[in-house]
Amino acid sequence: MLNRNGRGGHAGVKKGFSYGETDELGYRVVKDPVHTYDLHATILHLLGYDHRKLSVPFQGLEQKLTGVHKAHVIGDILA
Repeated sequence: MLNRNGRGGHAGVKKGFSYGETDELGYRVVKDPVHTYDLHATILHLLGYDHRKLSVPFQGLEQKLTGVHKAHVIGDILA
């Protein structure tokens, strides 16, 4: 990944890393649940956007991809 000055950086997601756990059937989250809003905030962070400031016009309103809920970047998965 390139950083702002054009040189290679180390930003991104950890290699070979899995986050959280499910039950033995894979049906319920038992450790480190992640909401969709947090996943979107993390992806936007990796793309260099501030999820708190990014909005798009939709049906006359400024909508945020992370919604009206307080979203958090999942720092544990970042390299």
